[in-house]
Formats: sequence, C-alpha cells, structure tokens
Amino acid sequence: MKYIVICSTLFVIGSLVGWVIELFFRRFVSQKKWMNPGFLTGPYLPVYGFGVLALYVISNIPLNIEIAAIDIIIRILIIGVSMTLIEFIGGLIFIKGMGIKLWDYSNRKGNVMGLICPSFSLIWLLIGSLYYFLLNPYLVIGISWISENLIYTFFIGIVIGMMVVDLAYSIHLATRIKEMHATNQVRFEELKKEFKDKIKSLQKREN
Repeated sequence: MKYIVICSTLFVIGSLVGWVIELFFRRFVSQKKWMNPGFLTGPYLPVYGFGVLALYVISNIPLNIEIAAIDIIIRILIIGVSMTLIEFIGGLIFIKGMGIKLWDYSNRKGNVMGLICPSFSLIWLLIGSLYYFLLNPYLVIGISWISENLIYTFFIGIVIGMMVVDLAYSIHLATRIKEMHATNQVRFEELKKEFKDKIKSLQKREN
C-alpha cells in the first residue's frame, strides 16, 4: 500500500508541475502565447508524471557502486536516457494509436521521427541533474511523510480520478478529430491553433 501511495503521489505531482512548466515554456519560448500544453483538458501532463517517477526511482535505487563520483555519473546518464525514452514512447503511442502528433522536433538537428532530438535530450539531462542534486532529498522526505498520513491520499485519488475521466473524454475527442481529417497524422498544436482562429473569427462576425 505504501508503494502505491508513493507512486501515485509522484505521478500526480509530476503531472501537475509538468503542465505548469510547459504552459510557461510555450508562452515565453515556443508559441509565444498562452495555451493548454497538454492532450488532456485539465492542468496535467501524464508524461511528466512518468518522468518524475523515473527520476525518483533512478535517484534512490542502490547501484552498489563503491566510488561515489562514478555512481553519480551513471545515475545522471541513466536519467537522461530514461527521460528521452519516456518522451519518445509517449509521442509514439499517440502517433500510432490515434494519429496525433503532440509535439514536433522535425526542424531540429538529429531528431528521430520529430519526437526526440539531441538538444532536448540535453535539456532532460540537465533537468534530471538539478532534480538529483537539489530536489530529490526533499522529495524523499515529503513523500515519506505523505505515505504515513494517508488522509492526503484522498486528494491524490481525486486528481487521478479526474485524470482518468479526462483521458476517456480526450481519447473520444481525438477519435472524432481523426475521422474529420483526411490526413493520417494530425499535429495537435496546429489543430488547437486552427480551432482558436475559428473561434476568434466567429466572435468577430458576432460583433
């Protein structure tokens, strides 16, 4: 039960914090506008939830390496590879399963299917390093405290329930979108922009 609570809490924290990070990244770096960065309607990105789970496990699992410096280097490298794999698998699931491309790195050098690229793998490596050195010790303490005070798991359960409902709705919506478009693959960001432009056009007509 304790491990289920820990994994659930980490997943929810990662999903919520990841959504906030992506929200500001798209506003000030990529799209230069406020927009929901996720596939789901609500403020959570499950891929970041899995990412935080991976960070937590890799940072705390014993590697039985006697030399501390080598232990740290290997952990950081594993973190970078794991985060890149999570991003790739997450993007691939949507492309193969629903024909939707949630992000596109096609314009970046060394990209693979537009889902991963060396520049973002380096970013994940740096983020993973910051997590390992700065956040992990505090997160371990916080998660242990939550797991011993099960009343807080009630709120975690509510968020996960909302995410499940949201996922079912979003999958249904994605299926309808795929049926409406003749192309085999839909770029999700372009689609959201298209919907937003149509809404603005309708508002102008009403005014």
